[in-house]
Parts: sequence; structure tokens; C-alpha cells
Amino acid sequence: MFSRVVPGRASEMIVDQIRLLIRDGQLKPGDRLPAERELGERFGVSRVTVREALRGLEANGMVTIKVGARGGAFVTAPTSARIGEGIIDLLSLSGLTDKEVTEARQIFELGIIPLVCERATEQDIDELLAICDRGDKALENGSYPMELSAEFHTRVAWASHNTAIALLAESFHGPTLRSMIHVKEAHPEMGIRGNKEHRQFVAAVKKGDVEKATAVMRAHIGRTAKHVSKGK
Repeated sequence: MFSRVVPGRASEMIVDQIRLLIRDGQLKPGDRLPAERELGERFGVSRVTVREALRGLEANGMVTIKVGARGGAFVTAPTSARIGEGIIDLLSLSGLTDKEVTEARQIFELGIIPLVCERATEQDIDELLAICDRGDKALENGSYPMELSAEFHTRVAWASHNTAIALLAESFHGPTLRSMIHVKEAHPEMGIRGNKEHRQFVAAVKKGDVEKATAVMRAHIGRTAKHVSKGK
């Protein structure tokens, strides 16, 4: 399964090999990697180099290192939170803007509404309304945290009862929140109008009214899109 690596960038090559094995399904979440000594023999490197590679894999969320008699390096599935951190890093390094984030939201969040209207359960509706209630209380205290808005939009995705959609939404939670905070800095009224629109959206979803829910969400995200397009 493992092949010898070239000295110089050995630890990087080890990381690349193991990452590829995980992506190809030859190594699955929960699998235990061979001990450091055995890995060193297979890769043709020292245990120090193997340890460096494993630390890199752990930092990337690819493996979990446990100590003790039953310890070792175990393959793990990256969490949506870690993926979201990666997306934030990508945004920072590639120069993507809040406008681009919002445009992506318009395509993604409007696109999932038919599934949400079809599949949302009473529990989904109750939990979405609970977020709205928390928003009302926050407004009564004079401030609406945009974290609540980002949480609402992520929870809507879970109401699609499609795990792929939900994980994508969770992964994009960070960039979404960041863009919302930037908009609110110049438009503090966003929270007041936004929370009302959240309630209107939930009411439409509860009725299974795709057209109404889409119209509400289009106006809701569209207003953010106008603000970011003007750079305000």
C-alpha cells in the first residue's frame, strides 16, 4: 500500500500518499495506520520523519493520534467545521469578495428551497422558529447578532434532509457569517428586517409554498447582494 519516498521532502510525500489512500477509499475512517517504526520501514525514512508527517495529517484533520497501549494514528473524516475553516483560508488567500460569497449563496440557498418545502418536518419548523424567537429577544435587548442569521440559514439547509446539502451549508457558515457582519457594520437595520423575513420564510415552508418561500429568500439575500455590490 505504501511506497518509499525521496529524501528532502519525505514528510510531504508521506502526507500526499496517505491523503490519496484516504480519498481513494483504501484507508477509511476508523482504520489504524501501522506503527511509526513499520511506517518508517515501508517509506524508507526515520521515525522522526514519520512523526512529522503524522502531525501534518493530524493538523489537516485526516488522522487522530491517540496515546496509550491501544493508541496510534487513526484515520478520521474531516468535520464540516474544519472544512469551513479551509474555505475561510481559501477566501483569504485567493482574494474572493463578500460579493462572490453572496452570489454563491443566492444560487445555493434558492436552489434548495423546493426540497426544504417538501421535506421539512415539524421539528425543523419548530427549531427554525426557535432561532427567530432568540432573534426577537436579542432585538429587544438592542442588538441582533449576525451569528443567529448565519445559524438560521445553515439550519434551513438541514431541513432539506440531504446530508450533502447540509454539510455544504455548514462548511460555508464561516464565509457567510463574515459577509453578513461586514454588511451590518454599514446597515444595522439588517437584523431587524432579516429576522422578520426569516419568520415569513418559515411560514411559507410550513405551508409547502415553494413560490412564496423562494420570493422571500430571494428578496432577503438580494438585499445583502445589493449592499455588497456597492461596497457598502
